[in-house]
Amino acid sequence: MPQTVLLAEDDRAIRHALERALTLEGYQVTAVADGVEALAQAHKNRPDVLVLDVMMPGIDGLQVCRVLRAEGDRTPILMLTALVETADRIAGLDAGADDYVVKPFDVEEVFARLRALLRRTTPVAVGANGAGADVPKAPERFVEAAGIRMDPQARRVWRGTRELELTRTEFELLELLVRNAGIVLDHSTIYDRIWGYDFGPGSKNLAVYVGYLRRKLDEPDAPQLIHTVRGVGYVLRED
Repeated sequence: MPQTVLLAEDDRAIRHALERALTLEGYQVTAVADGVEALAQAHKNRPDVLVLDVMMPGIDGLQVCRVLRAEGDRTPILMLTALVETADRIAGLDAGADDYVVKPFDVEEVFARLRALLRRTTPVAVGANGAGADVPKAPERFVEAAGIRMDPQARRVWRGTRELELTRTEFELLELLVRNAGIVLDHSTIYDRIWGYDFGPGSKNLAVYVGYLRRKLDEPDAPQLIHTVRGVGYVLRED
């Protein structure tokens, strides 16, 4: 059965071109022109992945993303944006998006990012008593390093006793760093493991996600955990 894509893009030419390209690639596509219809279709059809344009009239892509995340919908979301500033991209991540593509884009890049998002879509385990605020006590389930404890099965993570709220991509990136604590991971390795595709030295995608992850991890008077190794990549260690 083909995987389903909900595409919301107000530019008619882009919408039709991308709908056709995704259909030829084997996806089942529902294409809409605004955020109101995107929310309606997301609630009705529960697609496997959403592709949302940021700048749409009425309800824009960021608001669609915020509404779905507030409802507990964890469907992967890829944002399409003409905004190139880092702050604008961070706004998308703040809203709960998993990844973004900057316009004008190569359709092959869209395909690559969708494949990566869909590969990482796994069921979330829920405990019998729900998601409590206490730190679980079953250490064999955890991945731990530098004061970070992760439960990959339940998709939960703590720094000390503080539980963090991470997007799917943030969780995958932190898990990779925790599992390789003390080892410098180069950009190409991280891109391949997290996105399934190396976007090249000109891409700022990884730097944006690392910066956003640092904001969630860092604490006053506590050591920084994710370190930049200039010209190489990143390493998790507690200095």
